[in-house]
Amino acid sequence: MSNSSLPALPASDRPEVAARLRDALLGAAFTADGLLDLLGAPAYTALARSETVPALRATRGDTPLETLVRLFLLQQPVPHARVADVLPVTACLESGWLVSVGTDEVAATVDVRPYGGPDGEDWFIVSDLGCAVGGAGGIGSREEGVVLGVGGASTTLAGITVRTPVSAALDLGTGSGIQALHASRHATRVTATDLNPRALHITALTLALSGAQAADLREGSLFEPVRDDETYELIVSNPPFVISPGARLTYRDGGMGGDDLCRSLVQQAGERLREGGFAQFLANWQHVEGEDWQDRLRSWVPRGCDAWIVQREVQDVTQYAELWLRDAGDHRGDTTAYEALYDAWLDEFEARKVKAVGFGWITLRRTDSDAPSITVEEWPHPVEQPLGDTVREHFDRVDYLRAHDDAALLAAHFRLAPEIIQEQVGLPGAEDPEHVVLRQHRGMRRATKVDTVGAGFAGVCDGTLSAGRILDAIAQLVGEDPVLLRDRTPAQIRLLVEQGFLEPVG
Repeated sequence: MSNSSLPALPASDRPEVAARLRDALLGAAFTADGLLDLLGAPAYTALARSETVPALRATRGDTPLETLVRLFLLQQPVPHARVADVLPVTACLESGWLVSVGTDEVAATVDVRPYGGPDGEDWFIVSDLGCAVGGAGGIGSREEGVVLGVGGASTTLAGITVRTPVSAALDLGTGSGIQALHASRHATRVTATDLNPRALHITALTLALSGAQAADLREGSLFEPVRDDETYELIVSNPPFVISPGARLTYRDGGMGGDDLCRSLVQQAGERLREGGFAQFLANWQHVEGEDWQDRLRSWVPRGCDAWIVQREVQDVTQYAELWLRDAGDHRGDTTAYEALYDAWLDEFEARKVKAVGFGWITLRRTDSDAPSITVEEWPHPVEQPLGDTVREHFDRVDYLRAHDDAALLAAHFRLAPEIIQEQVGLPGAEDPEHVVLRQHRGMRRATKVDTVGAGFAGVCDGTLSAGRILDAIAQLVGEDPVLLRDRTPAQIRLLVEQGFLEPVG
């Protein structure tokens, strides 16, 4: 790969300069909170859409923070004297964070964007100029090795990742280092890989400027840079998952046929996981004519792993092609060339009998169980991020249900999970509702229908009585045979536990 047409990057072997620059940025309140206070919500959110005009209007003054916003976020040349009042300008020029422009101005060589960590950390994400907002944002860059910053996919993966202390974590396809930065909070050792050497360079800058520990950076595709004897307790990847003809853009195009890159990534992850370890990915997958998409994804899961796969969105092939052609800015160029590219995408899908493309999350957990659990579901509804704890609890419940048959469930004690509400649906004035719905207000925000027994059972669960004793009391109340009720209810209890409405006690 050649990055010859891209600008030179700051030196990554000058940690003392990065530390001085970080201190200067923090001293001027160049943080996520500081930007919101300066710009106001409309201009701040416009930046996330790569719209700069509102921010330009809000930074017409000469305060240190306004100077830094124009320099690093808006890529505007700024008078040398103004920058010298805020930054160690000589060191930044020597190490390549800044370059001289004209006779008395300086400009940034990279985009530096404040990024708030989950516990209030003040971090900074480095990316190529004009590429701070990544992922289907229409950045319009056709440079093969360009490195994007924070996008919706990046924050989604960071939010769903299980955050338990681990000794070794792997960020595969690190890009600008966002996942490696998050992993540095709870991993003793972080390894970050990427096919693009420019991405590894920028990851080093992101970690240094954020005050995080350095990562073990390795160049190569997928698991190639990982030694045969290396395993991890956490593997995360926001890979180049776009299903496209060819591989024009390294940051997004997999370079393999169809969804083979995502499939290979998932299938190879199992042998790299330690017992109980998690591998979490974002992925796209094909909906192929004559195939069940859920069965297709089940076939990806490696042996010895539990899996939870959630499809968040589906697009037909025309929507999908248009989305990613716009991402590369192809719609802004020659109409004939755009139509030829569009036609090539549709030819590729037609040849593979692809009718739609799904997007979602894949989580694997290494298990020693003889009967691994594979859950594949479609959930396009709103969720509450971060979901890392929700993901971990899903697999905890898998373990619990795998270890408890129906008799054990009836002997167990449960309590209703927090923030569950009950909705009754029926005609006005009817004596009984047509159906009862339990709804979560946290995590996945699921809703499930239950019968009157299930609703009554869930409402009584406070951990004091066993499930069997509660059912006996309900049977007496409704005049039903307690033995028959005990026989038919465990399946409903199992579903309520599986989906997180009931929590085992003890």
